Order: sequence, then C-alpha cells, then structure tokens
Amino acid sequence: PSLQFGSGSCSKRDALMELAGLVMLLGAVNRDRVGYLIARPGGYDFRPAVRGRGQIMHLASTLLGHQPPPLDAPEGQEARSSIPWQLLSRAAPRHSIVLWLSDFAPGATPDGWAVMQRRYQTMGFRIDDPWDLELPGDTGLFAAFDPASRRLVSLEGSSAERRAHAEWRESRDTLFQGLFPDVTSRMAVSTAEDRLDALVRFFHRRMAGARRG
Repeated sequence: PSLQFGSGSCSKRDALMELAGLVMLLGAVNRDRVGYLIARPGGYDFRPAVRGRGQIMHLASTLLGHQPPPLDAPEGQEARSSIPWQLLSRAAPRHSIVLWLSDFAPGATPDGWAVMQRRYQTMGFRIDDPWDLELPGDTGLFAAFDPASRRLVSLEGSSAERRAHAEWRESRDTLFQGLFPDVTSRMAVSTAEDRLDALVRFFHRRMAGARRG
C-alpha cells in the first residue's frame, strides 16, 4: 500500500510498474526467461518464468493489469505485503537473477534473504517519491494521506518532523544498502526521473564494474 503514495502526478506504484515492464521487455529482447511474484496484503500472485517475446509480453500485460490493493480495507486487515521467501528460494535455477522492486520501507532484513543471496544473483530497485528524500519546504500546516496507515496525517514542517524524517530516511538507506551491499547491485530511482534512462545507466555501471573486476 505504501507504493500508492505520490506527491506529484506519478505514484510510486506507477513508477515501479513501469520499471518492471521495462525489465521484462529487456528480458524478452535478451531471450531470457522471465517470471514474477507480486506481493499484496493478504496474498501474492506468482507466475513461473517463460521464454519468448510473445509469452513475456503476455506476462507483462498480466502484471501491469493487477489492481492496487484497496485503501479502504476493513479495520484490522493486514496493511503490509508479505513475500513468500521459501517459495521464491525454489522458484528458479541456482544463479538466476532475482530483481526485488519496492520502496523498501525501514524494517528488519527478511529471514529468508540470506538463502536468496546464496542461491541467486540479487539486485534491488528502489522507487523514491521526492518526499521520501526531503519533506517539502515551508508550506505551513497541511494534510496528506498515508496509504500505509490508511489515514490523513497533518504536517507542519517543524524541526522535530524534519529530524524524524531524517532518521527514517537514514534507517531506510541502511536497510537498502544492507540488503544489497554491492553498489552495482542496487538502484534508487525517483518518480520524477525517467525510468528508462535510469535503467540504462544502472546496467552500464554494472557492466563497467564487471569489466574492472
């Protein structure tokens, strides 16, 4: 649900889905096998890997057709998504590439992540809203909807709020870097950036790093 936040014209979810579609298109061009797992509150949808441009394009269409989770879910229903790591650890041959796309809210490293790192090549793509990086300037008291908590929150731009936001941002960065220690295995892209350009730059850096290695 947190992906449905957007301070501008594009939500984090929109940007993430676009990025996922571009990655799948790249896989089709490279004649790779491509599958996906999309996690949502209360469940997930897993599609095994397929090969061939037609099948991958159909898979991408299915992924992009997923509706976002409702923001008016009943009280008490889980508001966070849970990834079935045990399923994923058996989903593809060893040394396959696993791309994890998320906004990577602060939290603990998943119990199954160490297994994923040993079995697969792991990469992380993080979607950032500009407000994730910095709260807006002095705009006075205003309200914003938080899809993670499903409630309106009031912001006044106080120094205390900015300190809390800086601490949140630091813990978020720490988690992301801990999950993907190699700088060439992680990318952060803003909803205000061109996703294709960011993806091209990422793979150029990755290839340059491999050549230096």
